[in-house]
Amino acid sequence: MQFAKGKLIAIGGAEDKGTDLEKGEIQRNNLNFFGLGILRRIVEEAGGPLSRIEVITTASTIPYEVGDNYLNAFGKIGCTNIGVMHIRSRGDAAHPEFIERVSNCDAVLFSGGNQLRLSSCFGGTKFLQVVADRYYNEENFVVAGTSAGAMAMSNTMIYEGNATKAHLKGEVKITTGLGFVDDVIIDSHFEKRGRFGRLAQAVATNPGCIGIGLGEDTGMLITEGNKMEAIGSGCVIIIDGHDVGYSNIADIPEGSPYSIENLKVHFCEMGNGFLVKEKKFIPVVSEGAVVKKQLRVE
Repeated sequence: MQFAKGKLIAIGGAEDKGTDLEKGEIQRNNLNFFGLGILRRIVEEAGGPLSRIEVITTASTIPYEVGDNYLNAFGKIGCTNIGVMHIRSRGDAAHPEFIERVSNCDAVLFSGGNQLRLSSCFGGTKFLQVVADRYYNEENFVVAGTSAGAMAMSNTMIYEGNATKAHLKGEVKITTGLGFVDDVIIDSHFEKRGRFGRLAQAVATNPGCIGIGLGEDTGMLITEGNKMEAIGSGCVIIIDGHDVGYSNIADIPEGSPYSIENLKVHFCEMGNGFLVKEKKFIPVVSEGAVVKKQLRVE
């Protein structure tokens, strides 16, 4: 089995983009943005501030606004070598300019929006093949994605599902994603949009997969397609269905509540990790990864 040499950074959405003092806007989710910021981590993993990062806005319905926001955000952390690809169709994805740019950058970042736009636009294209080949064969190449861009990373992808009805069979829709990582299903905006039930049903129907629920301004750095490290300011929830005993989801009619026994759940903060193939929680991924907590507030 081929292990990917590159890195995946899956972000739950609403990642901090800093503060605009001129407009009087505070857009931080926490006061440690520049210490914990996920965008800074993308830049670091890609090789530093001079790295070439291409932002792909395909998933969004407001691509130019999204692109400008990222140019702004990366600029605040001293990274200005940023390109934006407004790929809107499969025809655009085949354009030689875009293929050349994605062949020569240090990282790509898929924006948020609708993950089905990503799978339907890039599936089977040379563009996706180039990104995948680089991800599997180049040690420092980074594939990042936020919200829909994160959900599309896996081979198995949730594309629709009402969180309030996720306890009913058939309310969670699944298709094939971009396929950068196997044996996982990623969901985003996990806490604020109450998506635990949605991811649980996805895992119940695919118990060979690990469910990754990404909170906002939170993400997972995945290396070798296996080792995961929680990053950002929030919480990552892991749902493991490998030890499921009883499950009735195959036998009940559509629209009925399902039942399942022995789903395992892990909560990961920054610095915690998980091994997908070994199904093992890691308290400390690397030395110094865990932030010392402030025990007393003056």
